[in-house]
Amino acid sequence: MVSLGALGVIRSVGPAQDGVIEVEITPTFLGCPAMPEIESDIRDVLAACGHPEGRVRQVLSPAWSSEWISAYGRRKLAEHGIAPPAPVGAPLPLRLGTGAPCPNCGCTATRPQSLFGATRCQVIVVCTGCKETFPRFRTV
Repeated sequence: MVSLGALGVIRSVGPAQDGVIEVEITPTFLGCPAMPEIESDIRDVLAACGHPEGRVRQVLSPAWSSEWISAYGRRKLAEHGIAPPAPVGAPLPLRLGTGAPCPNCGCTATRPQSLFGATRCQVIVVCTGCKETFPRFRTV
């Protein structure tokens, strides 16, 4: 699907002062329930690459921003039916009903259906064109 790097979650990878490989990550939302699993997956990859002592460190400042999602990450989100977030600071549309492009049909006549998606970083949106619902990454 979409890598942690493409989402801007991985801040840096390299040797710490003691020489141990360290991966710095920033959660998309404070309290993200996926963080323990993400950290475990990263430690597994470090071990598989010959760094079993490697460690993962959460960096909370500065806070993650949806601007950190790469163009590739935005494209992959859309390919998997998740509308990428709008650019931070983008002007608000003046027409009602104009929102996130539907990843199914491309229509921009969409509206929020629920402020709560499958994860804290998503909302549920409905397309008035094809009537499909889809998740959208929150703009942070």
